[in-house]
Amino acid sequence: MFLAHGLTKLLVLTPSGTAQYFESIGFPGFVGYLTIAFEIAGGALLLLGILTRIISSLTVIQMIVISFIHSTNGWSFSNTGGGWEYPAFMALSAFSLALLGTGKISVLPQRFHLLTK
Repeated sequence: MFLAHGLTKLLVLTPSGTAQYFESIGFPGFVGYLTIAFEIAGGALLLLGILTRIISSLTVIQMIVISFIHSTNGWSFSNTGGGWEYPAFMALSAFSLALLGTGKISVLPQRFHLLTK
């Protein structure tokens, strides 16, 4: 899901459009570019099972921030402006990956097991 959202920001909304959106909600424009990079790279790493705990921990922070941004829109993500239901769910999903790691499906070599276990 993170990879898909990053690619949407890159290919559909465009990087400059994403930066402008971030500025419209009170963030510096460069945060939009960082978000695109993180969602694409982080999403790909999660799919491959590489650095899962680290990427998931960072994703938890990102999703908590997004939940607060959407908190004034109500619970349901189908509300106007999107509620905080979906980002909260994604935060909890990422939190479970941060706690559990990838286990045996990780692509990362076993010599780096401290990063994944």
